[in-house]
Amino acid sequence: MARRIPMEDFFRNPEKCYVMVSPRGHYLSWMEPWERRLNIYVKNLQSGEVVRVTSVSERDVQSYFWANDQRIIYAMDKDGDENVRLIAVDWDGGNHIDLTPLENVKCMLLDELINDDEHILFGMNQRNPELFDVYRLNVNTGEMEMVAENWGDITDWLCDHDGKLRLAISSDGVNNGVFYRPTEANEWSQIAVYNFRESFAPLFFTFDNRALYASSNVGRDKAAIVEYNLDNQTENKVIFAHPEVDVNTLIRSTKRKVITGVYFETDRGQYQLFDDHRRRIQEFVDAKLPLYQNVVVNSDLDESIYIIYSSNDRTYGSYYWLDVRAWKLNKLFDLAPWLHEEELAEMKSIQYSARDGLPIKGYLSLPPGVEPNKLPLVVNPHGGPWARDSWGFNPEVQFLVNRGYAVLQMNFRGSTGYGRQFWEASFKQWGLSMQDDITDGVQWMIDQGIADPTRIAIYGGSYGGYATLMGIVKTPDLYAAAVDYVGVANLFTFMDSFPAYWKPIVDMMHEMIGHPEQDAELYKAVSPVMNVERIKTPLFIAQGANDPRVKQNESDQMVEALRQRGIAVEYMVKENEGHGFANEENSFDFYNAMEAFLKKHIG
Repeated sequence: MARRIPMEDFFRNPEKCYVMVSPRGHYLSWMEPWERRLNIYVKNLQSGEVVRVTSVSERDVQSYFWANDQRIIYAMDKDGDENVRLIAVDWDGGNHIDLTPLENVKCMLLDELINDDEHILFGMNQRNPELFDVYRLNVNTGEMEMVAENWGDITDWLCDHDGKLRLAISSDGVNNGVFYRPTEANEWSQIAVYNFRESFAPLFFTFDNRALYASSNVGRDKAAIVEYNLDNQTENKVIFAHPEVDVNTLIRSTKRKVITGVYFETDRGQYQLFDDHRRRIQEFVDAKLPLYQNVVVNSDLDESIYIIYSSNDRTYGSYYWLDVRAWKLNKLFDLAPWLHEEELAEMKSIQYSARDGLPIKGYLSLPPGVEPNKLPLVVNPHGGPWARDSWGFNPEVQFLVNRGYAVLQMNFRGSTGYGRQFWEASFKQWGLSMQDDITDGVQWMIDQGIADPTRIAIYGGSYGGYATLMGIVKTPDLYAAAVDYVGVANLFTFMDSFPAYWKPIVDMMHEMIGHPEQDAELYKAVSPVMNVERIKTPLFIAQGANDPRVKQNESDQMVEALRQRGIAVEYMVKENEGHGFANEENSFDFYNAMEAFLKKHIG
């Protein structure tokens, strides 16, 4: 058996993370803990001086970027409420300004405007909580002006390479419109409409600003990268398609004004590069770091300095500095030097058949050095549900495996990346065939002889929390323990409590999940709180009090319904958290409690 690694080592904040080089290459930035919260640090590459430029102590800095070579913009919300503010600071910590000092307003970056050192474009729902208007924001003074008022149903905006706002995507709930204007002086005109089942996702304009690159499954099952003609609304050509999976990411060189390749996921993430220079960069790094997945995360504007993130399934990873002028690769930081790769578990790709014959792909992680025979199993369905599990380092998985559990993750029907048909197979199937896919994975583990049928637990967050609750409703004899983390319990109340800015997609959600009036019987049948009489599995529930997605009422209902029947349920609520726990000490509390709970019930 491997050494028992302290729980805190899996879930403490990284030593350093989110590394970037500034646009002109004068500074290196990263985030590291201060007062137990991730804050931003900057190193002057000429003088060697290191400065901590933020001092947040209630919650981690959420994200950041360089607005120009002197100025950083970072994002913060309050206690997980997802009402994000944008805050600016100089590289040396000076001129610290809350750019959007507004209550109950959500901000989102739209375009960094790399050719404009003074401004960015961002979206904000101050005027109407349901809609995001576009503003030009001065990053030095906080002065802003509205540049586009949302006329009612716009969900996304896109600028050309000159920073001109020229494309908008609308939604009436089930149909997505594409609006276009040749210049900002022109009126908007709708050039296409697609049903939401058809994915047409604009990526960026061609470098002459006349056409568009998009990821599209229109007329095909798997999304491909296409060049789209804005004048006659047709595909000029398919840039890249994959026969097995969707392709959503197109890579470019802004300096050289060329597209350089695509990134996609099969069982692992992969590049397909069609630019000689970009291919040479990848081959050079992969030759130096052959056992890892190596990803370019950032570069300077001159594209002479690249930041590389290198990781695999058994390491949190490391950051490297690549100087392509000298072709030198130097290590910068390890994220978690206290974790040792040789002590951690491999994540292996697996596939099994659902009861209706649908192939289900996933990942299996087993305790190293232990015979895979009748092991205690933790089944870990992902959230979303329209998301997917991926190969790579997962601290939850490694923690559970280190405690002696096998961990099974599956991309049940509806998981993204496998094409439109696989996705649509999940519509109105919450708690039905989607749940059966999970159950069939557990049975596959039992049939393989890997899992002990008397020691199986299910654990998941968000939709995975819902699947946990439905698992112990639908197959009460299958699981010996269950952990629900911010999961949905009642489809009626869940669908009635969306944030205001989700209104444009409510009709789409009705088609995907069901309508609370027209499909009321379905809702009752697949709402765990309405079927608590079937539950006999020990249950632990964790919830953030400020969760805007799955509100605390979901977990409160479940706990109350069980306790009214005299069934004990462990319940943890964190008052300063939202949809998942971000603060280190709250994560420690949760995983400590989960470890004790699982040990008690499945050994």
